[in-house]
This record gives sequence, C-alpha cells and structure tokens, in this order.
Amino acid sequence: MQRSGSRFFPLFIVFIIIVLVVVAVVSIGRALFSGTQNATPAEVDKGQSELLKTDDGNSVRMTVRGPIVAEEDFKSYTITVSPDDRTMAIYKGYLEDVTKEKSLSNNTRAYEQFVYALDKANMMKGVVPEDDAKNDLRGICASGYIYEYSVLVNDDPVKRLWTSTCDGSKGSLQASTDQLNNLFFAQIPNARELVPFKSSGPRFSL
Repeated sequence: MQRSGSRFFPLFIVFIIIVLVVVAVVSIGRALFSGTQNATPAEVDKGQSELLKTDDGNSVRMTVRGPIVAEEDFKSYTITVSPDDRTMAIYKGYLEDVTKEKSLSNNTRAYEQFVYALDKANMMKGVVPEDDAKNDLRGICASGYIYEYSVLVNDDPVKRLWTSTCDGSKGSLQASTDQLNNLFFAQIPNARELVPFKSSGPRFSL
C-alpha cells in the first residue's frame, strides 16, 4: 500500500503542474487577444468614424505646402469642406497671409457623398506615429511638396496624415494623393486656376 501511494503521489503532482500550466497559458492568451480587440479598433477607426459623420462642426481639409524658399516666395493652400461650406484659401509667406480665397455654400447630402468618396479613397488609411518628432513637418522635403489630409471637429484635428514628393519623407499616409487631390479639387469649381504653384512631383496631379 505504501509503495502504491508513493507511486501515485508523483503522478498527482505532475498532473497538477500540467493543469496549472494549461490554465496560465489560456489566461495569457485571452488577455492578449482581448487587449488587441479592445485597442485596435479605437486606434485605427477613430479618424475613419469621424470622417463619415455629417454633424455640425465636422469638416475635412487638404493642405499643400510648397518648397521651403524665401519668405516672399513661400506659398501654400488649403481646401476645407464642411456640411455647410467649401473654402479654398491661398497663402503667401510663412505667416500665411491670405492672397486669394474662394468660399461656397454646401449641404449635408453633398458632404456625405464627398466624405464617403474620401473614405473609399483611403484618406484615413495610415497610423499616426506615437513619436511626435515623426509628425514634425518643419524642414521636411525642403525642395518638394507636402500634402496633409485632416479630419476635424470644431477645427481641431482628430486625425492628420501626411506624405510628400521626397523619397526620404514618405510620411504616414497610405493612399494615392492623386486620387485624394482630385476629389478635393472637384469640390471647388476652377480650383486648379487658383493653385499658386505647379508641381511635377510624382504624387501631384493638376
């Protein structure tokens, strides 16, 4: 009887250890899976969900910055669209003095069609870097052009993605700027005539 008990005891200990290991592995797996499920949609879809909203205060914006040159020659422009308005503004200098502006009214149904088209063109496809330095556009692509695409709520950016014509500064956007630019230009009749510069860069199409 003692020999039988002594044989059974080690087997019992091994069985308990195996059960504990299995429980631990399952618990860790559930925790990791749950954490991924909870974090990823909120992180990835925040910009997209706001993009598709047509509430008052929601808007989208394209910003184009030209080469870094003298204050007198520096140019940039924006096209901003909301459920109520469409505006294209042309700026001169780094202090963004408005030289030309074209404003038009809009309506919710037209805005809805526009933002759904932007969504299908992947305007919010891309991950905003956690490192603020990688979002700092000062001095980036000095001889080329930078394109920013933003979803805003009450003029505050919810998500902003960017890219440039410089090979070393691809940015965070993972979509075709030609497609996005054409959609924004189509919102302002004769918008191309207001563009303050012409770019021969591979990502820009007039």
